[in-house]
Amino acid sequence: MKREDVLSSNKIWETQTTSTMKCPYCKHDELKVTDSRNSSECNGIKRRRECLRCQRRFTTFETVDLSMQVHKRDGHYEDFQQSKLIKGLDAACRHTSISRDQILALASRVTQELMQRQAQVLSATAIGEIVMRHLKELDTIAYIRFACVYRRFKDVDELMEAIQKVRVQEEPLEEDSPQVLH
Repeated sequence: MKREDVLSSNKIWETQTTSTMKCPYCKHDELKVTDSRNSSECNGIKRRRECLRCQRRFTTFETVDLSMQVHKRDGHYEDFQQSKLIKGLDAACRHTSISRDQILALASRVTQELMQRQAQVLSATAIGEIVMRHLKELDTIAYIRFACVYRRFKDVDELMEAIQKVRVQEEPLEEDSPQVLH
């Protein structure tokens, strides 16, 4: 990278970071924070703000910029986005007993686990395995749905094999009764 490119990218960064928050109603930039709370839903801080001009209140969510890259199966890289993780979990958990709050909490746990790895680049495979481990503990149907997309089963036999593995792991082992295999 040329020195000019570095300098120009630094100027862009300075411009982006020095912009101030403005009231969404009147666009005034003098605000006061009336309340701050940690938000486990988005790995950040939820703040209640009040505009000093129009006195209207609004809520903001401040999150940490994870700046992790995901190495996709096709070879390209993209920024990690917790919103994409939530979207995938939403699809897998649709029509199950898993609530929206549980989905957000799961996404938060997965994101925290990824952050603890302190890696700049994560493979989509590693992320998928973490999600599947958590889903397996939470709901079998959601786990199988996610596995269908993540593992890209080629036919019904592969799907049935995955279901059978889950069944075997879920069955309680009773020492007094004989094992019956289906």
